[in-house]
Amino acid sequence: MNIALIILLVFGFFILFSSFFTVKQQTAVVVERFGKFLSIRQSGLHLKIPLIDRIAGRVNLKIQQLDVIIETKTKDNVFVKLKVSVQFMVIKETVYDAFYKLEYPHDQITSYVFDVVRAEVPKLKLDDVFERKDDIAIAVKRELNEAMTTYGYTIINTLVTDIDPDIQVKNAMNRINAADREKTVAEFEAEASRIRIVAKAEAEAESKRLQGQGIANQRREIAKGLVESVDVLNRVGINSQEASALIVVTQHYDTLQAIGADTNSNLILLPNSPQAGSDMLNNMIASFSASNQVGELMKKRSERGNSRRENKVELTEAPEETPDTEE
Repeated sequence: MNIALIILLVFGFFILFSSFFTVKQQTAVVVERFGKFLSIRQSGLHLKIPLIDRIAGRVNLKIQQLDVIIETKTKDNVFVKLKVSVQFMVIKETVYDAFYKLEYPHDQITSYVFDVVRAEVPKLKLDDVFERKDDIAIAVKRELNEAMTTYGYTIINTLVTDIDPDIQVKNAMNRINAADREKTVAEFEAEASRIRIVAKAEAEAESKRLQGQGIANQRREIAKGLVESVDVLNRVGINSQEASALIVVTQHYDTLQAIGADTNSNLILLPNSPQAGSDMLNNMIASFSASNQVGELMKKRSERGNSRRENKVELTEAPEETPDTEE
C-alpha cells in the first residue's frame, strides 16, 4: 500500500511539473495538440496539458547572419569569389509561416543569393565589381525580401564583405598599380629635372648677360683710354697712325708679359723673335700709309665721277632751239 502511494505521488508530481514550461526572451514556442497546431507562446511561464499538448519547436526571433561564398565570372571573363553576409530575422507576427512553410531557411536564402549574384556580376567588369559592390548588395536584399517575406522572414541587411579574384589576376592588378606608381614617380622626377635644367639655364643666361655687360663696359673704358692716349700722343707731335701703332706694340708686349707670368701656360705666340715688335710696328705703319693712299685715290675717283655726272645732267636739261616756221 505504501509503495503504490509513493508511485502515485511521484507520477502526480511528474505530471504537474510537465504541465509547466518556460520560453526565453526573443524566442517563440509552437505548441501542438495531437499533432495539430494549437498556439504560439512568447517569452514567460506557460501551462500545457500533459500527454496531450507538446512543444513542436522553438523559433529564434533574434537577428541572424548567414555568410554565403559564391564563385562567379565577370563580364571580362575573370573568375572571382564573393562573400555575401545576409542578416535576417523571423517576423514576430508570422512565426507560424516561418515554422511550417520553410524547412531549411538557410538553404533557401543561399539559393536566392547565388541566383541574384550570378545574374548581376556577369554584367560588370572586375573593376566595376569593386566599385559597385553596394549595388550588388542592394539587388540581393531586394530579391530576398520579396521571396522570404512569404515565409515569415525579413531581410535586415546584405553586405558584400569580400571580393577575391584569382591569385594571378591579383598579381596582375598589383603589377599594374606598381607600374602606375612608377610612372607617376618618373613624371615627378622628370618635372623636377626640367625645373633644375630651366633654373640652371636661366642662371647661366643671367651670368652671361652680366658678363657681357662687364665686357662691354671694359671695352668702353679701354676705348676711352685709347682715345685719351692718342690725344696725349698727338699733343707731343705723334700723329694718329704712329700713336695707334705704338699702342698696339705696347699691348703686344703686355700680352707677352702676361703669358710669361703664368707658369702653367702652354700657349705659343708666333712670331716670337726679338725683332717681332719692330717688324709689327713697321708693318702697321706701312699698312696705314698704304690705306691712306688707297683712300685718297678712291676719293679722287669719286670726285671725278660726280663731276662727270653733273656735266651730263646740265647738257640733258639745256632747252633745244626751235626753228622759225613760215606762216
